[in-house]
Amino acid sequence: MPRTLYLLRHAKSSWKDQFLRDFDRPLKKRGRKAAEAIGRFIRSENLSLPLVISSPALRARETTEIVLSSAGLKPEVHYDERIYEADLRRLLQVIAEIEDEKDAALLVGHNPGLEELLQFLTGQSRRMPTAALAKITIEGHNWSRIGEGKSSLDWLVTPNDVSEA
Repeated sequence: MPRTLYLLRHAKSSWKDQFLRDFDRPLKKRGRKAAEAIGRFIRSENLSLPLVISSPALRARETTEIVLSSAGLKPEVHYDERIYEADLRRLLQVIAEIEDEKDAALLVGHNPGLEELLQFLTGQSRRMPTAALAKITIEGHNWSRIGEGKSSLDWLVTPNDVSEA
């Protein structure tokens, strides 16, 4: 049975407070609206998200909370320090630890790691702007055995693609 991996880049964050650590930057108003739009899209598509693994950085946590609230979902959520500033290798380690009973998972993180992961898995180089959501189908039964180019990108949407006109 194929697995579904969703990749979500955190929404637009604020640089207003120059004294905040990068880790502690919150979402700006535009980012909150974008996260709500992605959450509504997830709800409209009836996406199954039994597991969410997010970076613990404030902007990623806020994105996760807003998206799930707007989607009307209450999945199992884990905040994993390894996702913050993660490279491809570290993201693959996080994914490899997903329990095989889970047929779908959402990974909430940062660039450039998410774009590198998408390219590695699908062979497609795609830009992931803030709050972009990608759906990747992974052939195989084990999260620990995902490999280079062995998955397909089903779609990639941005808040602009899904916002109400």
